[in-house]
Amino acid sequence: MDPDTDIGGAQQRFPVTNQSAIVAARSEDHVVRQRAFDTILTSYWKPAYKYVRLKWQANNEDAKDLTQGFFANAFEKNHFASYDARKASFQTFLRTCLDGFIANERKAGQRLKRGGDANHFQLDFLSAEDEIAMHAANVDLSPEDYFHREWVRWMFTMSVDALRQRCEASGRMVQFQLFEAYDLRDDGETAVSYASLAKTFALEPATVTNYLAATRRDFRRIVLDKLREITATDEEFRTEARSLLGVDVK
Repeated sequence: MDPDTDIGGAQQRFPVTNQSAIVAARSEDHVVRQRAFDTILTSYWKPAYKYVRLKWQANNEDAKDLTQGFFANAFEKNHFASYDARKASFQTFLRTCLDGFIANERKAGQRLKRGGDANHFQLDFLSAEDEIAMHAANVDLSPEDYFHREWVRWMFTMSVDALRQRCEASGRMVQFQLFEAYDLRDDGETAVSYASLAKTFALEPATVTNYLAATRRDFRRIVLDKLREITATDEEFRTEARSLLGVDVK
């Protein structure tokens, strides 16, 4: 069977070069810590915001302030450096820290005002709200499972964007367009065949097969690189690879 007939691909180890931001958050070098924090912020702000909206029943303005305040506080006090992989996954740790932060804010009757002393990040909350409306939480889904589902969705979104940029920079937009048409279609869209793609793009069927296989390999590497950045151990890395790609990475 062709190992590249779907996004998951072959069950094997792909070369992963990115350093874990979770580990780098403990660095004594301020620049290294800042870079690590930026990676964590980018990877987790959107599912965190959605989680605040769902679990804590916060309106969008309060959820914005709480999300901004949480990450600003975490960076200022370097909370992520205290993560212990022996006790929980990083997702569980971050979510627990977020719950504690919000509980303290509400107990004190405080509300972090935008434009005040808190550090504010350029986050696209409008797109997060659009996604909440588009992908409503299942009534049987716990807030914790909802957080993970939206994190998986966000990781895929970032990986697809990175793939698009890579293909555009290397003059391979046809390959990306094939990947988009075949692998990224919505559930309600009619399935397309390799033959129909070959006709649409004026390519030989064999070329479509080769392009899709190569682009899927690129996509998997991007996903795994991003996962390595935000996991602290091999076990957590493998667990999240199964969540995103549905395969066991050896």
